[in-house]
Amino acid sequence: MLKTLSIKNYAIIESLQIDFDSGFSVITGETGAGKSILLGALSLILGNRTSYHLVKDNSKKCIVEANFDIRKFEIKDFFNQNNIDYENITTIRREINPKRRSRAFINDTPVKLSVIKQLSSKLIDIHSQHQSLDLNDANFQLNVVDAYSKIFHQTDLYKEKFLKYKKKKLELSKIIEKINKANNENDYYKYRFDELNEANLKKNEQKELEQELQLLNNTETIQKHLLDTSVMLTNEENGIAVKLHECISNINNIRNYLYDANSLSKRLESTKIELEDIADEIEIKMIDTEQDPERITILNERLNQIYSLQNKHNVKTIEELISVKDSLFLRINELTSLKESVSKIEKQLSLQHKKLIKISDEISSKRKKAFPYIENKIIEILTKLGMPTANFKISHKKSDNFMPSGRDIINFLFSANAHIDAKKISKIASGGEISRLMLSVKSVIADSIALPTIIFDEIDTGISGDIADKTGNIMKKMSVNMQVINITHLPQVASKAHKHYFVYKVEKNNSTNTNIKILNKKERIIEIAKMLSGENITDAAIKNAKELLKN
Repeated sequence: MLKTLSIKNYAIIESLQIDFDSGFSVITGETGAGKSILLGALSLILGNRTSYHLVKDNSKKCIVEANFDIRKFEIKDFFNQNNIDYENITTIRREINPKRRSRAFINDTPVKLSVIKQLSSKLIDIHSQHQSLDLNDANFQLNVVDAYSKIFHQTDLYKEKFLKYKKKKLELSKIIEKINKANNENDYYKYRFDELNEANLKKNEQKELEQELQLLNNTETIQKHLLDTSVMLTNEENGIAVKLHECISNINNIRNYLYDANSLSKRLESTKIELEDIADEIEIKMIDTEQDPERITILNERLNQIYSLQNKHNVKTIEELISVKDSLFLRINELTSLKESVSKIEKQLSLQHKKLIKISDEISSKRKKAFPYIENKIIEILTKLGMPTANFKISHKKSDNFMPSGRDIINFLFSANAHIDAKKISKIASGGEISRLMLSVKSVIADSIALPTIIFDEIDTGISGDIADKTGNIMKKMSVNMQVINITHLPQVASKAHKHYFVYKVEKNNSTNTNIKILNKKERIIEIAKMLSGENITDAAIKNAKELLKN
């Protein structure tokens, strides 16, 4: 439950702190005193985004902090999952610094707004008049039935399996889309693959072909230079070999006089042998190198084929062409793999479908079983709220499709008069009727949900007298199982509360500030008397106030 609420530097609130108790509390005060501002500040604790213009003094931090007693509620898993220290008295804090940067904390651990929303949804529900429109919302109606049926464990299990089923169906649709695309493109890919495959490309082939073609295209030049070199080496009159032989003889002639002449002679001999080998090799190359027009034609055709394929596939090497061919092969064979995946996923979906049918049928059965109890209970409360001829029904039909909450489509049907058939709330109920209907619904599910705190923001507007008295009784009864805080203008409702808080404005130093205090018995009589008769309190109003409090 909400223990304390502290607000600093927010709207017309400079600084205030409110301590709350369990049971039923009311907050009253003149219009414009700041009751709605309290709720605005509290909405920050619920994770709502802030409006920076509501910061009172832009040179200081705006801080809103709330303490909740959570000992009776099993929510430790939330703290473990979010790496937050668990405290029996848990603190949620929002800060807005002078640079308009907002920060959020749970037990002094910085968190995202989504985490605060997740926690606060387990701790508090703020219900204002405009939220009565939720009654027309199909999800809200379904949640009411589920809360009364206490089947949230089963609906959570269903949602988990539904999301997996939906994800698997999406996976299947994407694969089928790929198959359709592959079917359309497969002929094209096959044509391109066959063309590359028939080309029988080999690594380094292009380089070898280009080298061979260059040789054949230059045979005359090669032969001329080889011949000239051979003549220089082997000419019998002045060839290098003959001259080298003379050099060896000259060195041998001075062998007896030069101590290292032997070494020089051997080196020259070695050079002579090497030159003779070179000359033999040149002779062989001269024989091998001859013009071959037919071979040139073959080489040109092969290279033109390779160049054409490279240009078509926008690559520069034969290795890249081979890579393109391999890629095309994988694309062509992907179709077979995709079809196998479809078969596998369809089997998985069939099993998931059967499980969802089973769980959704169980959920549907429990929901339908709760309908008569909810209908009778709400009619009973509406009767107490001055609508003795009201009729309330829950219509139901089962969808053939899975939805996030099952296969049930329900509608709350309502009529305030016995002779008019119950219809959808949006088509038949007035604002005041919707407010009373929403209070009835909240009262019905109060016993079923483990929500610590509910705050009503003038939900009782538009009613008076005996109905207001009964509205107060209903809220007081709700407070047996949860903390109920009601902002009200009705003395009959205010008199039912265990604690009465009064909001008021103070003018000080040319500044307006909102403050709040808990009323003692005497102050409470005066406040309720004011609510009965206005600023000019009469003896009758005082007497009436005392009677209301006594009752």
